[in-house]
Amino acid sequence: MFNLLVAALLFVLAAPVMVLAAVLIRLSSRGPVVYTQVRVGIDRRWSRMRALHERRREDLGGIPFTIFKFRSMRVDAELNGRAVWAKQNDDRVTSVGRVIRKTRIDELPQLYNVLIGDMNIVGPRPERPSIFVRLREQIQEYPVRQRVKPGITGLAQISNPYDQTLDDVRRKVAFDIEYMRRQSVVEDVWIMLRTVPVMLFRIGGW
Repeated sequence: MFNLLVAALLFVLAAPVMVLAAVLIRLSSRGPVVYTQVRVGIDRRWSRMRALHERRREDLGGIPFTIFKFRSMRVDAELNGRAVWAKQNDDRVTSVGRVIRKTRIDELPQLYNVLIGDMNIVGPRPERPSIFVRLREQIQEYPVRQRVKPGITGLAQISNPYDQTLDDVRRKVAFDIEYMRRQSVVEDVWIMLRTVPVMLFRIGGW
């Protein structure tokens, strides 16, 4: 209920910014305004009782869902279809994309994901299935973070910039697990408040 109320309030407050971002994206580059991707969500199978009643042909590490973001890259950013991490000064990022990525405005459409129950406001960042498979093979603790719903912001996101290396991911996983130990409404509010200066002062964004 807390997540739904906060998401609804933020959706209303952010509506003018989202409309402006949508117009600028439409005018500055070809392609859709909103970009969608399949991400790995919460893994409810860690509960043994639920696992007895649930069968899957493929272990994705969690429930797959479609995430919504404002498009910040060219439409041909992944012509070969292979998932690639964004890097600093990435030439695939559009002029408007650089601004909305730095200010994290590109994440605002994910408020809809919260409203439909795919995500929380606060939690670990959801990853793409192909990248998730690689990371869980290289980082033993990585699947643990799927025991809670993914979030738009989180302790790992406000404490670190975008991932560039495997060591960056390891640091974020440690923050995610620490958040899971302390998860509460008070903790979530504290992380939300810390997210504001990250957006306003473009901390850690490219």
